[in-house]
Amino acid sequence: MAKNVLFEIGLEELPARFIDDAEKQLKVKTTSWLDDLRITYSKIETFSTPRRLAVLIHDIAEKQATIEEEAKGPAIKIAQDDQGNWSKAAVGFTKGQGKTVDDIYTKDVKGTTYIFVNKVIEGKLTGSLLPEFKNIIESIQFGKNMRWGNGTMRYVRPIRWMVALFEEEIIPFEIAGVQTSNVTYGHRFLGKEVVLRNPLDYKLEMKNNFVIVDSNVREKMILEGIKQAEEKGNFIVPIDQDLLDEVRNLVEYPTVFIGSFEKEFLKLPSEVLVTSMKEHQRYFPVKSNTGTLLPYFVGVRNGDSNALETVIKGNEKVLRARLSDGQFFFEEDQKNSVEFYLDKLNSVVFQVKLGTIGEKVSRVVSISEKIAQSLNIDAEVTQKIIRAAQLSKFDLMTNMVNEFTELQGTMGEKYARSFGEDESVAIAIREHYMPTSAGGELPETLVGAIVSVADKLDTIVGCIGVGLKPTGSQDPYGLRRQATGILRIANDREWGIPVADLFKLTIELYESLDLEHVDFEVIKKELHAFIQQRVAFVLKERGIEQDIIQAITSHQIGIMSDMVKKASILSAKRNEASFKPIQEALVRVLNLAEKTEETVVNPEYFETDSERDLFDIYENVQASYQELIVQDNLEGAFSALEKLAEPIHLFFENNMVMAENEQLRKNRLALLNRIAILVNNFADLNAIEWKQHF
Repeated sequence: MAKNVLFEIGLEELPARFIDDAEKQLKVKTTSWLDDLRITYSKIETFSTPRRLAVLIHDIAEKQATIEEEAKGPAIKIAQDDQGNWSKAAVGFTKGQGKTVDDIYTKDVKGTTYIFVNKVIEGKLTGSLLPEFKNIIESIQFGKNMRWGNGTMRYVRPIRWMVALFEEEIIPFEIAGVQTSNVTYGHRFLGKEVVLRNPLDYKLEMKNNFVIVDSNVREKMILEGIKQAEEKGNFIVPIDQDLLDEVRNLVEYPTVFIGSFEKEFLKLPSEVLVTSMKEHQRYFPVKSNTGTLLPYFVGVRNGDSNALETVIKGNEKVLRARLSDGQFFFEEDQKNSVEFYLDKLNSVVFQVKLGTIGEKVSRVVSISEKIAQSLNIDAEVTQKIIRAAQLSKFDLMTNMVNEFTELQGTMGEKYARSFGEDESVAIAIREHYMPTSAGGELPETLVGAIVSVADKLDTIVGCIGVGLKPTGSQDPYGLRRQATGILRIANDREWGIPVADLFKLTIELYESLDLEHVDFEVIKKELHAFIQQRVAFVLKERGIEQDIIQAITSHQIGIMSDMVKKASILSAKRNEASFKPIQEALVRVLNLAEKTEETVVNPEYFETDSERDLFDIYENVQASYQELIVQDNLEGAFSALEKLAEPIHLFFENNMVMAENEQLRKNRLALLNRIAILVNNFADLNAIEWKQHF
């Protein structure tokens, strides 16, 4: 008869951002564990709340599956002596498998004969294996762990209780001084101690004690409550999925309520209101049918509807205090000038070895101007770029951003506009923080894009220069994210500047500043590898294969949009069987060209028609290739290279490259080197593992 198993880990309140991932890990690890143990079951359910993680295994088998396994022993020449008797090696092998020499049989493996035996591995009782689940609990990874008491265990939060049931039987094990039992706990204030008699009672017993253990059910309850609130208030509650996910993981028993605030606060920028509600209080802002903010909010209580009016008044009081602060800050900030805030930047340290934020801004201004020059931006727009760079960080010194850090850039845009700055400058102040995540929104304006790239270049080069290179999962300055942002912007804008040159102009700026803490040899050595890794990351995110990424980045880090296009072209080519002979011809040239640095070809030394034909075709292809590159027709440029394949094959059929005549040999190698330089300008085809596709 199949039985059911329940494991529950009771913890102090978990950070909401860790819960979903922990529940996923619990399901994956449990599934893998049972499969490895050869224990069958009908289904696995996982549950999570701020105070617990749980897994319910339905219809688990009472014992492991018994299997028959073939065991391979030594080669027959070792297993038998000259007289054909079994050696000590054969006897020892069979004994170790619980068999005798009478059970031996032989098989050929890759031309060698080995001895084998078949052994039966009897399945163990499931009950004897279930205590091993302790290892699953201990293996769950979290973004941040802690120690508590006198123990040495590190975990996301202290473990307070554990349930482990095999039907009504308690599965015995202990973690961090906590012993398993059949006792769990309901809602912290509304529930009570619960003694579980059967794993299948878990969800109902928890619900009766005001705990909805299924996060999906809690989310549906919240959405239903919001829908009822919309109908009651005749308004719209836009659903922010990230906020919904967080709120769902902040409560065990959700009850939705409507609160309000004074209409006068609507005079504040909508971003201030939304940030106060969403980021600080985890409320859902409310809008009219036309999309304007209304003086209401929707919250979710962790509990039932008892004394809900008191709860609403308490939440309104807290929000009112925050909005009053915001109103005060907003009014006070506008009493000063932009120059007032810029001056304050010189008193705040950006990084101890890289100086103040004011000094960082000065570098960003210089880098922005250099990028504008490289892109041939006209003087009028360049002045806007310089002004945006100068003002890019001024709002960090305002009261509003000091209190509401999430509004950096946003308040800069609004204040710059109120101080009379150009509209493009105001927008760029907000956009220069973009993208705020690896796949986040990119700046829409040219001014914002250039200042964004300049700011990120300064941070990356400066931090790596003073030894703050990312290691493993540690990247406190977000250098990986910022580098990805640079690459995405450069690709999106199709800037004709090689990525390496963007970093080079930044390094040159740092060298001119004579900063004693910056090690430029470290910068130059480590930046190339760092940029390569980020280009590889961006290409991989676009579905490009690893060998093609290597082919694109091995020689140089070029123009980002070109690298993306080249990678796409090669990714398609590698699946075409007709391209194999073309690739083989070009790679043969690349390999031989490594034997020389000579590029001067003298047609007078040609002895065969195939030499002359290859040289003539090369010159035509080179001219066509360069013209197509200028036209940004990379597919056409690569097609031009393909025309070299047939004359290359004929050249190798009719000529000995490594001829005894030195003059002849050098001339032929020089010809191949010229072709190799042209091919490598596109990509290092040697890196591509074409053969695996044919």
